[in-house]
Amino acid sequence: MNLKIAVILSLMLVSAALSQQKIGYVDSKVILETLQDAKDAQTNLDNMMQKWQVELAGLNDSLVFLKDDYEKKKLILTDNVRNQKEDEIKTQEKRINEFKQQKFGENGEYFQKQNELMKPVQDRVFKAIQDVAREGGYDFVIDRSTQLMLLYMNDKYDLTQKVIRKLEAQ
Repeated sequence: MNLKIAVILSLMLVSAALSQQKIGYVDSKVILETLQDAKDAQTNLDNMMQKWQVELAGLNDSLVFLKDDYEKKKLILTDNVRNQKEDEIKTQEKRINEFKQQKFGENGEYFQKQNELMKPVQDRVFKAIQDVAREGGYDFVIDRSTQLMLLYMNDKYDLTQKVIRKLEAQ
């Protein structure tokens, strides 16, 4: 019985403490879409990606040509030449996979460049969010653009525009 009372009292105290917390939210996606340096960084990344996709398409076209040529001639090729053509195809496939990994892989150039270009922007946004939260006396600020499911948000706690104004003022 005493345990039930203790649990109920604890829940009441936690509830009272939480009711005094001030929580705001931002939409970092909207903030990043508004910032010119984020747009410039994204344009730079898109241009780089497009260039690499053209290179990759060229490598794939070369592979298709090698395979088609091999299929057309494989019946008349000597074993030695057939093995050589098969090796060329395997080498081209390997070259394509290495290119994909080098450019788009987990530690590829794209993600390194993305980090290099976006990190300063993200740091500025994070600092602006912290400043707005401190100035407004917020205990927590939640990013609504993440996978966190928010079932209801009162617009009066939306700090997105305040953060954007803070960034524009810098």
